[in-house]
Amino acid sequence: MAGGTASESAYRVLMGVLESRTGQTLSPNRIWRIEMSLKPVMQRHGLSDLDALVAALVTSTSRQLLDDTVDAMLNNETFFYREHSVFDDIASKALDHIREVNALSRRVTIWHCGVSTGQEAYSMAMLIAEQAERWAGWNVQIVGTDVSYHAISRARVGLYTQFEIQRGLPVQRMVRWFDQTEAGWLAKADLRRRIDFSVQNMLVDRPPLATPADLIFCRNLLLYFAAPMRLKAFARLRAVAAPQSFLVLGAGETVLGQTDQFVASPRLRGLYEPADQQVRRVAA
Repeated sequence: MAGGTASESAYRVLMGVLESRTGQTLSPNRIWRIEMSLKPVMQRHGLSDLDALVAALVTSTSRQLLDDTVDAMLNNETFFYREHSVFDDIASKALDHIREVNALSRRVTIWHCGVSTGQEAYSMAMLIAEQAERWAGWNVQIVGTDVSYHAISRARVGLYTQFEIQRGLPVQRMVRWFDQTEAGWLAKADLRRRIDFSVQNMLVDRPPLATPADLIFCRNLLLYFAAPMRLKAFARLRAVAAPQSFLVLGAGETVLGQTDQFVASPRLRGLYEPADQQVRRVAA
């Protein structure tokens, strides 16, 4: 097995820990990153190498060591308005449809699954906030969940470096919704309170949604799951999705050959809808 100088058994244990805690598997091209990713964890806990880390995980009762190890192996890549065209379609067509469907309840629930450090959820919150008149009198719930304690802690604070704030975020929005501080760019309080962030494992935990989700973001997460876990994940997503809802996946992801729970949306290219809802619509 590729990677570092650690024993093969150490890699197997670490890969098993990641899968058991998150459902994610490490592809061959990610295995070599294990030792590099875990170096800060080993230094923080005074461990000399991966074999020592594995030994500590087996014998220690420290929850912190386990959390730190899992967090370090996760890919928390994200940025503001990732795939901007997707947000453009959501801002107009998807939200128009959701407004029409929910006209009586005047409630909208948006779930960001695998939200990482929060940029995606903040992007959506900015979009809703900038349509204030359109959503006046509506209850809009935005929830961001992730299995990473570290990522969710950062998301709740809403503090980003110069590199992170400029990555995908137009200058106008940057200065409108963030304050520059000595530590970085801090999301304004009004923006932060629009989102509920929590640590959740989407394969095990039910997200804290007040009503079924009208819009679900689950981007660039399912590709890290093995086929059985991916099938389970789609079922979990469908279980909390509203009948007439939209699912947003990453650009390199699809439902084709992966699940029968969702199908491509006939309304919006690149988005997906619950399959049973589409069947009912055709029958009608």
